[in-house]
Amino acid sequence: MASTMAGPHAEYQTSGMLSREQLLYLFNRFSFLTSQPDVKKRIAEAVDDKQEAVAVTTAIQEEILLEMGVEPRFGLACLGKVNMAYENDRDLMIHFYEFVAKEEIACEEAELGPDKFSERMQMQHELQKQQLEMLKHMRNLHVDDQSASP
Repeated sequence: MASTMAGPHAEYQTSGMLSREQLLYLFNRFSFLTSQPDVKKRIAEAVDDKQEAVAVTTAIQEEILLEMGVEPRFGLACLGKVNMAYENDRDLMIHFYEFVAKEEIACEEAELGPDKFSERMQMQHELQKQQLEMLKHMRNLHVDDQSASP
């Protein structure tokens, strides 16, 4: 099995599947980095230069994987298999979907700019509040009255 020690002459992990611990580290590190002003600026500048925001978030993931001692292409391929490999690990799957959402949000923030992004997040929050109120209301109705049919 390949060494997982990162360094200038290290062998990188290129086989198997990323462990639960490795995935959680990647998810948490990515979340931390994409919340930092300098990283947000890096993504926004790429968008300003007509690059895809997702190309930068992918590069950030590759950097984290290298730091973990994982060959980046292999690590990214593992991310595509998380659903199948860990389908019965509810907690990990929740973290995985949070990771995916965090990437989407980081891209959206860079593409929209701070003002439009803030406006969008406020609208999203209001929509979620309305959905929650509707759900609470629906729970108070009799089962027969919960149908959308006339």
